[in-house]
Amino acid sequence: MAIDYTTDRGRVRLLIPDVDEANLLLADDQIDAFLSLEGSVKLAAAQALDAIASSEALVSKAIRTQDLQTDGPKVAAELRARASELRRQVDEGVGDDSVGFDIVDFDPYTGYLGYEPC
Repeated sequence: MAIDYTTDRGRVRLLIPDVDEANLLLADDQIDAFLSLEGSVKLAAAQALDAIASSEALVSKAIRTQDLQTDGPKVAAELRARASELRRQVDEGVGDDSVGFDIVDFDPYTGYLGYEPC
């Protein structure tokens, strides 16, 4: 199934980036859980990056052989830096659609002493 980037789940995948449809890092229900916990696409993406960073640090570690070198802690640090940047953007109100307010009609007399608007 193709990733739908018009949904919050798709936007989280785009930000982390988890876009290789054949090899997704996180299941849909994991991303949905981050969205539920955080209530914001960018904060959910930051939490997902932190989770991926923790996994990378635990699994990959720093390994060096004759023809292979991996550095899980360095990758984890980069992922955490990206998570911090997303949180900074939310704190500063940069490009997060979950921040803002709605304008609603208000009539202080509606429901007061049986008054109904005309």
